[in-house]
Amino acid sequence: MKILVLSDIHANITALDAVLEAAGTVDAVWCLGDLVGYGADLDECVNRVRMLPQLLCIKGNHDLALSDDESLEIFNPEASEAIIASRKRISPENIAYLQQLPDILTTNFATLVHGSPQDPYWEYILDVETAEENMAQVSTPLIFVGHSHMPLMFTKDDRMGKITRSFPSAEVKISLPGRAILNPGSVGQPRDNDPRASFGLFDPEEWTWEIRRVPYDIASVQARIRAAGMPERNALRLDAGW
Repeated sequence: MKILVLSDIHANITALDAVLEAAGTVDAVWCLGDLVGYGADLDECVNRVRMLPQLLCIKGNHDLALSDDESLEIFNPEASEAIIASRKRISPENIAYLQQLPDILTTNFATLVHGSPQDPYWEYILDVETAEENMAQVSTPLIFVGHSHMPLMFTKDDRMGKITRSFPSAEVKISLPGRAILNPGSVGQPRDNDPRASFGLFDPEEWTWEIRRVPYDIASVQARIRAAGMPERNALRLDAGW
């Protein structure tokens, strides 16, 4: 069984389509939020995600901010400017779709959340201490998160109780231990100094995890961001993956 795990698409349809093509046929798709924000392809990305097979999708902080002014106040000026512009460009139907998404989903073996179980929208899991706190919050062996825009993994040795942080290399299938926190990185706004779109493939039968990277036409995305009047930095940072 193959589950495609996506996060932080950020209204970048070119990156999303490259990821879907590279992933090939999958049995299910888990989307960890932030379908919108930063980019110009809002309806295109939301419509594409809504059609994916056996979809589980949760809400990210940018999805929330589309219709929540209090959340908007937390963003930096460029992110706020992009959300304000996005509100004028996305259809009412897709705003309603994003509004109804849950902030957390649980299967029999996995918790899906954008930020963290402790704080679904705003907390970043970047260090071992935060990972340990969040593992204690849930009963599922696996937690899938996004938000940081970096492919990152925390694994717990059940025998020793030690949690280890790592940055998985692409194209390497990893056999998981009993417990782990898995971040697939960002489809549309990578921030690990690699501009290629990032996604994950999870096999619940083999209990394996693999990060994949795929290049896409960044220049065309930058042109649409500029044409939409989004902040220039949203376009420029795509070249550097930061």
